[in-house]
Amino acid sequence: MARSASRLGVAVHEDTPVRALRDRGGAVDVVTPHGTVRAAGAVVATNAFPPPLRGIRRHVLPVWDHVLVTEPLADEQWRSVGWRDGQGVTDSHNNFHYYRPTPDGRILWGGSEAHYYFGGRTGARQARRPGPYEALAAGFFDTFPQLEGIAFTHRWGGPIDSTARFTPVFGTRCSGRVAYAVGYTGLGLAASRFGAGVALDLLRGEETELTRPAMVRQKPVRFPPEPLRWPLVQYTRRALAKADARGGRRGRWLRHLDRRGIGLGS
Repeated sequence: MARSASRLGVAVHEDTPVRALRDRGGAVDVVTPHGTVRAAGAVVATNAFPPPLRGIRRHVLPVWDHVLVTEPLADEQWRSVGWRDGQGVTDSHNNFHYYRPTPDGRILWGGSEAHYYFGGRTGARQARRPGPYEALAAGFFDTFPQLEGIAFTHRWGGPIDSTARFTPVFGTRCSGRVAYAVGYTGLGLAASRFGAGVALDLLRGEETELTRPAMVRQKPVRFPPEPLRWPLVQYTRRALAKADARGGRRGRWLRHLDRRGIGLGS
């Protein structure tokens, strides 16, 4: 992506955090520790990471997704699994798993239990916490008991930008000179192309086929601030796990969230 952008004449400045965006009447100042860039407009696409506009933060919840990869399976182990066609798989739980075979004969096993850390922490140290990987491994052996004892050779994790309705949030700031598109909830590989088109049209102030949908014009419910946010997320996580254990039957708290248009799970 960086190479493609460079070929189009885009200047990429790595390791340059944006501290603020300021309306300068006909322009916007992009403030960094090394200097200020003045531009006609700017697009904020920070996803799960804290945006330089605080008003966006209440719409986005950074939750962590984690992945394990097994050692290569022997032929006998593959036969015991019966996974012959190499397709990718995901389940429909609230706390879902997704998995696929790799070209070198391993199983990639990922999942999201909406791990949220107080204050929305997104630092790399959160990816090293052992608890989420232990839970992920337990889920793996529940699904593949015939592979009990197999080793995991790789693991990693990263934050996902979730919104209360599980779809992106769009808008403008600084008198329309800053547009934002965030909140892809782990599905940004394709949707971020749509989001970029929406943000550019918003920046131009145009009403187009991309800016007319209700999903663009209407914003999801905002998450509460800390210290209320963390306990509410934990309570909701437990409710989602209970619904999974009951075959998808949602309790009173999840039904209340459903009525408010908060799309947590199916």
